[in-house]
Amino acid sequence: VLIAIGRDACTRNIGLQTIGVKINEKNGKVPVNDEEQTNVPYVYAIGDILDGKLELTPVAIQAGRLLAQRLYGGSSRKCDYINVPTTVFTPLEYGSCGYAEERAIDEYGKQNLEVYHTLFWPLEWTVPGRDNNTCYAKIICNKQDNNRVIGLHVLGPNAGEVTQGFAAAIKCGLTKELLDETIGIHPTCAEVFTTMDITKSSGQDITQKGC
Repeated sequence: VLIAIGRDACTRNIGLQTIGVKINEKNGKVPVNDEEQTNVPYVYAIGDILDGKLELTPVAIQAGRLLAQRLYGGSSRKCDYINVPTTVFTPLEYGSCGYAEERAIDEYGKQNLEVYHTLFWPLEWTVPGRDNNTCYAKIICNKQDNNRVIGLHVLGPNAGEVTQGFAAAIKCGLTKELLDETIGIHPTCAEVFTTMDITKSSGQDITQKGC
């Protein structure tokens, strides 16, 4: 039996109330602005303790590095908490970068988005004859910004490796047109992102008959 209950934020007994730092009373986490600054101007917080931010070690490292550079190095760069590649290392991996579809709709409005998706069949599954409609890929594009990719999701083998590569492209302003112009490596799982042409709004069938 595996029970994954997450972490508690142990902030209530370290004296924050003495200096007036506010916390979210529901979860003990610390609200901050886009520069990791709390409501007390000289107190900053980074990492898993942040309210509403990702609990990922690389995110905390990046945020801490950028905070130090702003405080002591004259930099103005802030941590990007949206375009963070992440993976769930289940037997069939799930990877994502950018917005979830639901959050993208809240942020931009459904009418301003185009969602492309497809099922796909990894080559290594053809010999054992595994189900050819288990793996899934999706990109979310902002129609008001040259169809820029604001969300990428993949469920399939090596999703972490696939997501890490595309994350750099998303940081550089990847668009659907650029994906379409990219020559895919055949036969790889990542190739599916260069051939996507079915939109969710079309209601077309996304099942596949081969790799």
